[in-house]
Amino acid sequence: MIGRLRGEVVDLRGDEATVDVNGVGYRVRVGVNRVSAWTLGEEQILHVSTQVREDAIDLYGFRRPIERDAFEILISMPKIGPKLGLALLDHLGLERLAQAVAADDSGPLVQVPGVGKKTALRLVLDLKDKLPVSFVPDTPAAAPTPTKPSDPLPLALAQLGYRKSEIDRALAGLLEHGLADADTQIRLSASLRILSGSTP
Repeated sequence: MIGRLRGEVVDLRGDEATVDVNGVGYRVRVGVNRVSAWTLGEEQILHVSTQVREDAIDLYGFRRPIERDAFEILISMPKIGPKLGLALLDHLGLERLAQAVAADDSGPLVQVPGVGKKTALRLVLDLKDKLPVSFVPDTPAAAPTPTKPSDPLPLALAQLGYRKSEIDRALAGLLEHGLADADTQIRLSASLRILSGSTP
C-alpha cells in the first residue's frame, strides 16, 4: 500500500497528476482545483490513500496527512465514493467542510458537483462528531453555538422543509415555554405544534 510520494510532476490532466518518483510515474487523483494550480516540473509531496478495486488500484493524493484522514472518513459514509470524497475536499477544502458540519450548514456542500440537497443534508448529519477535533477551525466565527454545539433540532426541521425564519420562531417559542433544554424528541414535537399555531 502506498502512503506517501515525493517526486516531480510530469503530467497534469483532469483531476490527475503523474508524479515521477525515481523514474517511476505514479498517476494520482488530486482534484481539478489542485491540478489547475500546479505546474509541470515542480516537486510535490503527496500523502496518499490507496483504494483497491477489483479491476484497478487508484491513488488519491493530499497535501497533509489530516486531509487524507478526512478523505477516508468521507468515503466511509453511505453512498460516498472516492471521487465524490475527493471532490468535497477539492472544492471546499478541509477547514470549510469542517466548519459547515459544525454549523449544521449543508449549503456549501450543495455547491460541490455531484452533491444534491439530500446528500448534503445526510452528510452534515452523518459527519457530526466524526471529524476529529483538530479538523474543526477554532476561530469564533466558525464555532457552533456554545450551549448546544451538536443540536440536531434545526437540521431536523430543515429536513422537514421549514425555512430558517420558521426554525428561529420555533426555537424562540421553545425558550418562551421553558422547553429549550428538553429532550430532542420533545422539542421537535413542541416545535411542530408551535409552527402549526398550537400551544406546545
